[in-house]
Amino acid sequence: MLEGVKRALVLGNGRSGKAAAELLRRNGAEVVVLDGDMPFPEGCFDLCVTSPGIALDHPWQKAARQVGVPVVSELQLGAEQWRAKGGRMLAVTGSKGKSSVVKLVADALGGVPCGNYGLPLCEVVTTAGTNGGELPWAVVEVSSFQLETTELPADAFVSAAVLNLQEDHLDRHGSAAVYHGLKRRLLAMTARPVDGTAPGPVPAADADLLAHSYFDNEILRGNGVCAIRLLRAAGLADVAIARAFAAFEPLPHRMQLVAETGGVKWVDDSKATSLAALAAGVAMCRDPVRLVAGGLPKGDNPFSVIPLLRSGVKKVYLIGCCAEQFFDAWRETVPCEICGTLDRAVEAARRDAVSGEVVLLSPGTASFDQFRSYGARGDAFAALVRAGA
Repeated sequence: MLEGVKRALVLGNGRSGKAAAELLRRNGAEVVVLDGDMPFPEGCFDLCVTSPGIALDHPWQKAARQVGVPVVSELQLGAEQWRAKGGRMLAVTGSKGKSSVVKLVADALGGVPCGNYGLPLCEVVTTAGTNGGELPWAVVEVSSFQLETTELPADAFVSAAVLNLQEDHLDRHGSAAVYHGLKRRLLAMTARPVDGTAPGPVPAADADLLAHSYFDNEILRGNGVCAIRLLRAAGLADVAIARAFAAFEPLPHRMQLVAETGGVKWVDDSKATSLAALAAGVAMCRDPVRLVAGGLPKGDNPFSVIPLLRSGVKKVYLIGCCAEQFFDAWRETVPCEICGTLDRAVEAARRDAVSGEVVLLSPGTASFDQFRSYGARGDAFAALVRAGA
């Protein structure tokens, strides 16, 4: 791709954009980076590399296409250059649990987690293998945002998996059909696709590998099976796969026990940024749940989680800009209290919770109305819990 690229345009100056710009410069290109409300520049460009946060209908992307500049994702640029260096890749996408699978697979192979989780793939290209020796596996988490502008051949990834498909990012993609279609595009970029969207019975050999691990439950078992398929495609023996599952430590903000006080468990699932993820979090709790939910909605249907609320939740404590929307949707099903802010929700849940219950932060929304990230939201929850312990 970089042969003949003398002048390139990069859309977005976050970590992804910076990595793309650095890779382009190292290959001799003059690079113009657009960020904020900068106008589209004049002049000719050979290539436009877009960051995931820049949507297809953004004026910059529209302007680039209007003047005939090829628009590709940072992921595509990085993947093509990684392959050119002789690097091998596995890929993971889906609606729930991508990062955990990427971490498990990367840990097992001694590889590099990258893409939507970990390093941008372009950064891996510029930093990995600088001391010689065999290149590590690149284990790439792929988002629907990246797939909007990614075209790779059928042998790009040694294997690639779609874990599951639920409703998410409808505020960007407009419909579940478009979102699911983007996710499924990944399966055409490998000769060894792993389709985890309609899991069947788990083979006994796979169940043995998963036994007693983080993935050994009804919600995550399908993701664990997909991880097994990816690791076998990479040539890892089952005995090594079993060790990887046994040693796996979950990522922060994924059903993470923060504290247990007076018999009440406080669990941080701030990574649950969709209502499907909220439902999965509730389903993973074996004890009665007091749910802290709300934030910046993504357009998914709040009525979709009513069966889980009815069966597993004693009360919902609502925060963020969608608090009233969720209250109107759920109040006939489960007691709801509009708290507005996280500190008030934690205070109210502490007042109500009794021994044997779980207070679960599983917001079902993005965090950006009140926090800079889901991680910051989870950290704030943990600090509030510990302050009142």
